[in-house]
Amino acid sequence: MTRTPAPAAPTAPATPAAPPVPHPAPLRVAVIGGGQSAEHEVSLASAASVASTLTTGPHSARYVVVRLTVDRAGMWRDGGGRPVGLAGAVHVLRSCDVVLPVVHGPRGEDGTLAALCELAGVPYVGSGVTAGALAMDKWATKLVAEAVGLRTAPGVLLTAATAASYRFTHPVVVKPVAAGSSQGVTLVRTVDALGPALDAALALDHRVLVEDVVVGREIDVAVLATGPGGADRVVSPALEIVVDGFFDYDAKYGGGAEFRVPAALAEVDREALEAAALTAYDALGCRGVARVDFFLTDDGLVLNEVNTMPGFTATSQVPRMFAAAGVPYADLLDLLVRDAVAGSVAVAA
Repeated sequence: MTRTPAPAAPTAPATPAAPPVPHPAPLRVAVIGGGQSAEHEVSLASAASVASTLTTGPHSARYVVVRLTVDRAGMWRDGGGRPVGLAGAVHVLRSCDVVLPVVHGPRGEDGTLAALCELAGVPYVGSGVTAGALAMDKWATKLVAEAVGLRTAPGVLLTAATAASYRFTHPVVVKPVAAGSSQGVTLVRTVDALGPALDAALALDHRVLVEDVVVGREIDVAVLATGPGGADRVVSPALEIVVDGFFDYDAKYGGGAEFRVPAALAEVDREALEAAALTAYDALGCRGVARVDFFLTDDGLVLNEVNTMPGFTATSQVPRMFAAAGVPYADLLDLLVRDAVAGSVAVAA
């Protein structure tokens, strides 16, 4: 894990310290899971892991966890599964000191829950409205990345109205513009496979991104910003995804992929990854922790996407990366929560 700005001869930094919070313990933390996206089950697993660790982990004396779940139909439910509706959920949120929204994908990670928290006047962990919306939109992310000098895969934007006009000439990757966990993503090698791939992506989003296939190592890094204005930033050790074939939903969650952390990298590649990750993080306006995904090719780095609320179980990629740097899962959660509270106190002051 490297702090920024990086020194000429990087050395392993100390574990980032959680900021002091001028608030009597325990803090009431609302943990939100579920959601209406295709990542509902993944989000439930992340929220359950977060809540359990805050409740029973080494920092449990600091927290009282209040669970909220958004079911597939959009109904808000309390920790016992009872429907409380949006108004009831806002009432619960306002009774808490901080919110940890662990809802992946649209209507959650895309800035929706950040906006709700801001309207409710409750501090929250993670990126704000603008960063969440931009990062969830893969087309917007490409435009922002290229504007700040980061390469992305050549691609085109299609809709249901324009998809039929696309002509297949070479292998491509078809994906929804705003979805996660590799849902609706297809590697298309033949013209016959194009139509079904477009249909699968359009089933999840009204816009579709068709990108050239990038050949290279899949390398992810996480950026964590804490302190006043996010001035204290660290970059995690890089994680390499090794998979026999295509890194789709089944490979991601079915055990078909191997995560190697820290990834075996030349120093020049490690430095380039860290610099590019920070550039993307800053350009999108991220806050808290975000995962930045790259392809490392023979011609350099290609940005794939940015996740402002990635999977967050103890075995998910981001916790694995920070664990490799000596920051255990429970400490990472503690740091994120306490920093969000400290930031809100600083703003209020």
